[in-house]
Amino acid sequence: MPETSYASCGDLSLAYQVFGDGPVELVFAGSFVSHVELFWTMPEFEAFFEQLATFCRVLLFDKAGVGLSDPVPKVRTLDDRAAEIEAVMDAVGFGKAVIFGVSEGGPAAMVFAATRPERTRALILTGTFSFSAFEWDDVDGDPAELRARAASIYPEVDEKYWPSTEQIACAPEFWRAARSAWGSGAALKCLAPSIRSIRQLGTLERMSASPGMARVTIEASFRIDVRPILPTIAAPTLVIHARDDVIPVQLGWYLADHIPGARILEVDGRDHVPWLADPDRITTEIEEFLTGSHAAPPQSHRALRTVLFTDMVASTQHAAATGDERWRAVLHRFGEITTELTERFGGTVVKSTGDGNLTTFDGPTQAIRCAEALRADAETLGIQIRAGIHTGECELLDNDIGGIAVHIAARILGQAGADEILVSNTVRDLVVGSGTGFEDRGSVELRGVPGTWQLLSVDRHGPSAGSAEAELVSAPTPGPRTAMRRSDRAAAVMARRTPWILRGMARVAPATGRR
Repeated sequence: MPETSYASCGDLSLAYQVFGDGPVELVFAGSFVSHVELFWTMPEFEAFFEQLATFCRVLLFDKAGVGLSDPVPKVRTLDDRAAEIEAVMDAVGFGKAVIFGVSEGGPAAMVFAATRPERTRALILTGTFSFSAFEWDDVDGDPAELRARAASIYPEVDEKYWPSTEQIACAPEFWRAARSAWGSGAALKCLAPSIRSIRQLGTLERMSASPGMARVTIEASFRIDVRPILPTIAAPTLVIHARDDVIPVQLGWYLADHIPGARILEVDGRDHVPWLADPDRITTEIEEFLTGSHAAPPQSHRALRTVLFTDMVASTQHAAATGDERWRAVLHRFGEITTELTERFGGTVVKSTGDGNLTTFDGPTQAIRCAEALRADAETLGIQIRAGIHTGECELLDNDIGGIAVHIAARILGQAGADEILVSNTVRDLVVGSGTGFEDRGSVELRGVPGTWQLLSVDRHGPSAGSAEAELVSAPTPGPRTAMRRSDRAAAVMARRTPWILRGMARVAPATGRR
């Protein structure tokens, strides 16, 4: 088994392993069911990654709050998860890597590829999705009614991408097990039916994540919508999906059809992970995809960015009331504050717009937090600002930025009132788990921009009590050790020192249902 090391990501430590001698650098951005040492006790996992390692240098890691990595106090956002990928890449010196996104780790991999194209050689997505029309509380709903309701909520999504009522009917078994029986192995049995030992699956559940972490991670995944990001992904993309996966294969079709140039590989089987669902074919296809003769895309000067416009309210009246000299001093000071806060939140000041500024950020959460801080500091200067935020593809120019996303953000600013931070619904869907509250401002037409746009105002007081966001961010997410048994701790020691013993036990595991 490779040596386990730790990478710093802010105040957190992330457990990772690096192995393989191939020329291609690959980061495995897996799901919340992850334990980098226990994984190696599974013969199927070992065989799959040993094959990958013949043509790749593989970086495997446990996400924050999962496996051997540090626990976290609450659910992580997509921005957080993308930053974790970058942190482990930095720790091992990976410059430009293949990002292999699996299950609910897929959306974070897509965000990484869209926001950091210069660090993404290619993108592989397996058993994943870009959105879900269903909610955590839909677990007991009638499948036909759920399908009809989803189609009415998302009329722009073609019917061919919707799961059948039979597929929807299969999902609640996993949802119920994850909600009320985490640690028993029942949830993973729905995802990996070919694994015979329910005891092995229960151990993996308990050692990967606590019941709280499992629940909030799954609940958050129901609310994420990264569809607007898909057209901005420039990296060559391979989508892999098992036809009878719990996550319907139609969601894989959607990814392949909406990421430019992507292609899909469908494999037979019900297993959710690639080392169980026709692994030989998958590794063969991945090797051809990464080392074959497919043409690399042209160097792109476009990337996903969150655009923040700010503007002073009634600046002309302020200038007349205070005098030109004093007003220039106020403008200068607020310019300094804008630069300081933008840097603090990891953004870039692109340019001044006279009475405001255009700034950009890798993710929307940082943009919202920066806008809130700017609004508070503006009040100390006796002025009011308004802000407009949108996330979309931007053209990266020398000392400037362009593209439709910039125009949309500017139009959103024009709709904002004094002291208001107004965002698009795209931003709202990307900051699930950030603790941000929103008030719906309805749908409007933005001048020069096609279609209608739902706008939302950032609530100063956070999410309202009882809302889905408030309950999500308040749910505890203790580390996996809180749910581990004495036998799990023994298994952890064996996984590190003698993984071959556990691999042998797995090969002779009793049939499903026996312990």
